[in-house]
Amino acid sequence: MRYAHIVGWGKALPQRIMTNDDLARIVDTSDAWIRERTGIVERRIAGPHETTATLAIAAAKEALEVAGLSGHQVDLIIVATATPEHIFPSTASLVQDALGADHAGAFDLSAACSGFVYALSMGADAIKAGSAETVLVIGAETLSRIVNWSDRSTCVLFGDGAGAVVLQAREQPGGVMATLLRSDGSGAELLILPAGGSKMPITPEALAQNLHTIKMNGREVYRFASRILDRAAREVIQKAGWNPEQVDLFVPHQANLRIIESAARALNIPMDKVFCNIQSYGNTSAASIPIALAEAAATGRLRPGDRVVMVGFGGGLTWAAAAVQWSEPRAFHRKGRTWRQLGYSLAGLRSRARRLLRHVEDRIFGSLDPALSNGKSSTPANRPRPQEQSTTSEQKR
Repeated sequence: MRYAHIVGWGKALPQRIMTNDDLARIVDTSDAWIRERTGIVERRIAGPHETTATLAIAAAKEALEVAGLSGHQVDLIIVATATPEHIFPSTASLVQDALGADHAGAFDLSAACSGFVYALSMGADAIKAGSAETVLVIGAETLSRIVNWSDRSTCVLFGDGAGAVVLQAREQPGGVMATLLRSDGSGAELLILPAGGSKMPITPEALAQNLHTIKMNGREVYRFASRILDRAAREVIQKAGWNPEQVDLFVPHQANLRIIESAARALNIPMDKVFCNIQSYGNTSAASIPIALAEAAATGRLRPGDRVVMVGFGGGLTWAAAAVQWSEPRAFHRKGRTWRQLGYSLAGLRSRARRLLRHVEDRIFGSLDPALSNGKSSTPANRPRPQEQSTTSEQKR
């Protein structure tokens, strides 16, 4: 039997820190008001040259470094995000190109704040089914680009960042032991980005009404999260064949400290077994759990053999949980690090070479079929178009 083990982890955060006091200078709020209601003290905000893709790539490189692997060894890349680089192509494809993962498939997954656990489940299933040996799972967000900075009910909550894990097939039991994926679309309007999709394209009217920014019914979302967090945790713990007392670390989505504390009490898990970093980063949506995992591993809160439960919840409405037995990372080799860095440099050169080749091919062969060149029609100006030809024939009759 194949098991999907987490063998690498990493995170990437923007350099800019925005404190509650910074926010109080641009919106009607205060440090005390934000701390009391959310537990947030500061968050990271992406700079002009930082995007969802750049953060995802940086987190992925760190995770591969821990795993002792190169991009060439990755079979599948999944990026969970609510703020993709573009609607298409996928952010995952940009990550694949930057890593030189020339044997990997790549796609984005949209499940809002539950996205990383959804993606972890998909990656583990691919390994268990035998379709992949190594899967890179990333949660990455630049939520600062879609918040209304005059709406204090939302702009104080969110931050930017990325986290990643490497899943690898192993024969020994462990790794991702159980997952749970759920949705209730009847609550879709409770947490939504109204404009930008097929229902409501971006228009001057939509922009004027800030419909391209996050809208949230905070009271209803809080009520939903408070009900679902401990329920989902209990269900996945039971599915893994554990009991709550056996859980070594609980890593919930970092949305609100009061929700996390309430869930810990309901599960009878002491807070010293709960990992929280919401005070430093705020709600980073799909990135919050992998960032927390990377920090927990780096600080010794997670050790090989530990049982960890993670639960995400958010827009959709969606929620997801995973029970994981933590794994030993691969041995680190400094020589391998040098080769990996060289591989990333070569990946950049190869990407530019392929772009140049396409440009040259277009210049040489693009004119062979004018219909496919620059959007121009292949119908000569003096030849009637099909509908015109039909009309002319009827007139002759």
